[in-house]
Amino acid sequence: AVDSYERLADLPVRDGVPEAGPVHDLLALVPYRQIRERGFEAHDDGTPLRALAVEEQYALPLAAFTAALPQLPVSLTGGAFDVDDEAYAEIVRRVIEDEIGNGEGANFVIRRDFHATLEDFRPELALTLFRRLLEQERGAYWTFLVHTGDRVLVGASPEVHVRQSGGTVVMNPISGTYRYPSGGADLDSLLRFLHDPKELEELTMVVDEELKMMCTVGDLGGQVLGPRLKEMSHLAHTEYELRGRTSLDVREVLRETMFAATVTGSPVQNATRVIRRYEPGGRGYYSGALALIGRSASGGQLLDSPICIRTADIDPATGRLVVRVGATLVRRSVPESEVA
Repeated sequence: AVDSYERLADLPVRDGVPEAGPVHDLLALVPYRQIRERGFEAHDDGTPLRALAVEEQYALPLAAFTAALPQLPVSLTGGAFDVDDEAYAEIVRRVIEDEIGNGEGANFVIRRDFHATLEDFRPELALTLFRRLLEQERGAYWTFLVHTGDRVLVGASPEVHVRQSGGTVVMNPISGTYRYPSGGADLDSLLRFLHDPKELEELTMVVDEELKMMCTVGDLGGQVLGPRLKEMSHLAHTEYELRGRTSLDVREVLRETMFAATVTGSPVQNATRVIRRYEPGGRGYYSGALALIGRSASGGQLLDSPICIRTADIDPATGRLVVRVGATLVRRSVPESEVA
């Protein structure tokens, strides 16, 4: 069953000891507009907070599962950004000069949308895209396919939104992007990236902002681990891991961590105002979260939630898709470089 809810507190979280070990009870799709629960600004695009009740679950060998997925030809037509490169560079310039330059915040993430149509779309085509991600992407935290009936999300998110297990909460701020040279990663270019003041600023700012969230949800104490390098197929990021002990319900943890500075900016509340000012419409599920909620063998709450980025949002009736992407802007950002 798929149901829609107004508030995170309305999600039907089960309690009690499961009969046969750890279980997943619910998969929630949390849209960006849900951040209004915290009193922050957002375009109201009507994207629903949805939850899929888990009726069956399986653990399968990855290789065998991937081999069983279809391999259909994929034809994409009409692909284009809603905001062209020149216009986006101008938006970047205005944000740097008018917002960061006037002290509204240290960094902001402004998105634009890539629109296209998948020809002859059917569920097997979504499974084909899912297979390609499983085979080709490396370093993703979640690779996923979700079909709600009137919406399909398929993506490979590199970043934890929040995890909770046994009273421990984990957040994983990632920022700074090292794009591998054409000949592959090499030590000299990697060291230049690691010493780039702009990349260092990005990571420092998002860690600082997520530490504020951890101070709320990690009400029983915590620690910071890192920095580390997170390698993926075509690029790498720098990251930290924040760990804390919590007494909060998983729904409260989700609410207090809406949403990561890596996909909004810092301070987050100011960032939501800037996003609303410079983005023409709502974000859908982009920069929101998926949330798999369940119970441990002892009945304790479990939460596993990736940030909803690097995701195709598909209308199964028409094959129309949108992939939303954003750049982290700091005072050292070069508008023309953020278009790349």
